[in-house]
Amino acid sequence: MPVHVVTGSDEGKVSEEASKLFEKLKPPGSDEFANEIIEGAADNAEHAFTIASQVVEGLQTMGFFGGAKVVWLKGATFMGSDRTSEAERAKTGVESILDTIKAGLPDEVIFLLSATAIDKRRAFYKWTKVNAEIRSYDKIDVSREGWEDQVSVLVERGASEKGLNFSSDALNLFVQLAGEETRQIGNELEKLDLFLGKDRREVTLDDVQTMVPLSRKGVIWEISRAIEARRPTRAIELIDQQLTKNESAIALVKAAIIPTVRNLFFAKLTEPYGSINRAPKGILAVLPKKKDGGINTWGLKMAAKGARGFTLPQLQRGLESCLNADKALVTSSQDHRMVLHRLVVELCA
Repeated sequence: MPVHVVTGSDEGKVSEEASKLFEKLKPPGSDEFANEIIEGAADNAEHAFTIASQVVEGLQTMGFFGGAKVVWLKGATFMGSDRTSEAERAKTGVESILDTIKAGLPDEVIFLLSATAIDKRRAFYKWTKVNAEIRSYDKIDVSREGWEDQVSVLVERGASEKGLNFSSDALNLFVQLAGEETRQIGNELEKLDLFLGKDRREVTLDDVQTMVPLSRKGVIWEISRAIEARRPTRAIELIDQQLTKNESAIALVKAAIIPTVRNLFFAKLTEPYGSINRAPKGILAVLPKKKDGGINTWGLKMAAKGARGFTLPQLQRGLESCLNADKALVTSSQDHRMVLHRLVVELCA
C-alpha cells in the first residue's frame, strides 16, 4: 500500500512509530537524501500551503536514478481542527495532497504522514480511512476509571526493556508523577536508568521521589495522600500553591478531593471482608468500575491504608461535605480558597 498514516494524541508514540515505519518502508541502503522528509510544523496557513506544495512536488517525482523513495510529511500540524488548519489556504494545501494521492502515485513512490491530529470530518481522513494503512496511538484517558492500571502496564514494559524493577510503592508514585504521556514515561525511565547505574536495578520509592519531578498530577497525588493521612496543613499548602498558579478550585476538588474521599469510603465498605473479592454482591455492585466493567481495584488498594484511620460515618459525612463544597464552588460567590480550606479541615478533623 503506497499511503501510510500514523496519528493519535500520544505525540511521543506517534513520533516513535512513524520513525520505525519510515525505516521499514524506505528502500534498503537508501538514506534521507534518497527519500524526502518534509517537516510539517506550520507557523500559519500560508506556511501550511507551502509545505503541502512541497509534498505534492515530492509525490509527483521519482527518486534519484528512477529508484523507489518515501515522501514523509513529518509531524504535520495543519490537518486538525485548530485555527491554522481551518484556514482556507491550509485546507487548499491538504486538498491538493489528497488529489495527488487519489490520482495515483508514480511506481515505487510511498507517502507517509505523521500527525497528532487529523480532522475526521474532512475528505482527507475519510479517503485515507478506506484506502490507506492507518496506525493510531492515542493517550490513555485519565478521566476514566482504571487509567492507572493501563499506565502501569506501559511503565513496567518500558522498565523491563531496561532491566529495571519497581517496588509496588515506587511504581504507584511513578505512574502518578509521569502520567499517561509515552514520551514523558520514556524520559523518566531513562533518567532512573542512568541514576541507578549498572549495579542497581531495583527502583525504590526514594529513587522516584528524587528523580521524577512533581508535575500537576503529582501535586494531585500529594493532596490525596495528605487527606488520607489526615494532614490538613500539608493538603492546604499544596492547594494554595495550585491556586496561586491559577489552577481552578473546581478542577482541584473534582480531581484531588472527591475521588480520594470516594475511594476511602468504598475501601472502608470492603474492609470488614479482608479483600474486595470477598465483599457481598451488593457492595461489589456500587464499587467504581473500569471501562471493561471490572472493578477499579487500583484506587481502592491505594486508599485501603488511609481508610483505617476513618470510621464509616466520618467518610459518609465527608462525602456530604464534598457535595456541599462542590455546590458552593459552582453556585455561590464564596471565596474559593476558603471553601477548599474548610472542606479539607472537615475531612481531616
